[in-house]
Amino acid sequence: MSYLKPKFRHPHLPKNELGYTKTEYEGSLSTLCAGCGHDSISAAIVQACFEMNIAPHQVAKMSGIGCSSKTPTYFLGNSHGFNSVHGRMPSVATGASMANKKLKYFGVSGDGDSASIGMGQFAHVIRRNLNMVYIVMNNGCYGLTKGQDSATADEGSKNKTGHINPFQAIDLASLAIELGATFVAQSFSGDKHQLIPLIKAAMEHNGFAFINVISPCVTFNNNVGSTKSYDYVREHIAATSTVDFVPTHDEITTTYSEGEIKDIAMHDGSIIRLKKLTNDWDPENRLSAASAMQNARANGEILTGLLYINEKAANLHQTFKTTDIPLNRLTEKELCPGSATLSELMKDLQ
Repeated sequence: MSYLKPKFRHPHLPKNELGYTKTEYEGSLSTLCAGCGHDSISAAIVQACFEMNIAPHQVAKMSGIGCSSKTPTYFLGNSHGFNSVHGRMPSVATGASMANKKLKYFGVSGDGDSASIGMGQFAHVIRRNLNMVYIVMNNGCYGLTKGQDSATADEGSKNKTGHINPFQAIDLASLAIELGATFVAQSFSGDKHQLIPLIKAAMEHNGFAFINVISPCVTFNNNVGSTKSYDYVREHIAATSTVDFVPTHDEITTTYSEGEIKDIAMHDGSIIRLKKLTNDWDPENRLSAASAMQNARANGEILTGLLYINEKAANLHQTFKTTDIPLNRLTEKELCPGSATLSELMKDLQ
C-alpha cells in the first residue's frame, strides 16, 4: 500500500486572500482506519484555516499520545508542530505560547489523553485561560490498544467485546464549563457544517477555546450498544443553535428572542451567529449553559453547538502583562535594562 499523496492538483483550484489553495493546508496521507471520524476533524481544521486566511507557518500544532494525537501530521503540513508525551500537551503548549504569543495554537487531544492521564493538565490549562484552540477527538475508547473503554465511555455503553461499562462517564464539555473555560463547544465529526464555523470562532476567541468532538471509532466502538457510534450520535444529537461564522466586514446586529438570531461579537469584532432554538439557554450565562448540559444528559441527548462563551476574561498573557514582543524575539537591550533599573526592582524585594 502506498502512503504517498499525488502531487498533481487541478490548476484552477480556488484560492484564499493569501493566494493559497487548500493544498498548502494539507498534511501527510492519513494512516488511520478508513472512515475514522478523526480524519473528518482534520479536514474541518484545514477548511477553517483556509477560509480564515491563516498562513500555515503562523500555526503551531501540539498533541499528546493516541489516535487523535497522530492527526497533526495530517493537516497543516507547513506549520510548526510538537508531539509530546501522554497527557502533557497543555504544558508544552503553555511554554510555546509564552515564548511566542504571535502564533495560533492548536492543541489536539483524545478522551484518554485529556480525561485520564492528562486530567490535571487539562484542568490547569483551562484555569490559566491559555490562548489556544483545544480539540478533543472523543471516541470513548482506547483505539491504539484495541478498544478498551475510556473515561468518557457512557455508563451502560457496550463495547465491541460485549463488555458493559459500569462507570459514570466524564463529561469533558460540562467539566470545561465548571472549570471556567471561556469558550466551550461540542460537535460531531460527521457534521462539518457545524464544526467548521465553531473552529473558526474558536480561532478568533481571546482565550482558551475548547471543542469536544464526538468522533466514532469505526474499528472498536461503532457497534450496536455503543453511545459513541455513528448511529447513536446521529439519533441523539440536540443542537443548541444553527451556527455560522460571520467575518468582521459582514457584521450583522439584531434583536434576540426564541427562534431568532443573536450575533455575539468576538474580541476582534468578528461575529459568531446563533439561532436560538430554546428559551432556557444563554451561551453567555455559565449557569444556564451548565444547566442545559445537565438537562440534555438526563434526556439522553448530546448537546452540540456553542455552549458557553465569556469574552471578558483575561488570557494568560494579559494576566502576566507580558511584553508585546514575543519572548523569543527579545534582544539583549530589552533583557538587560541596566543597573539602575535592576536596583529599583531589587528595592521592591528587600
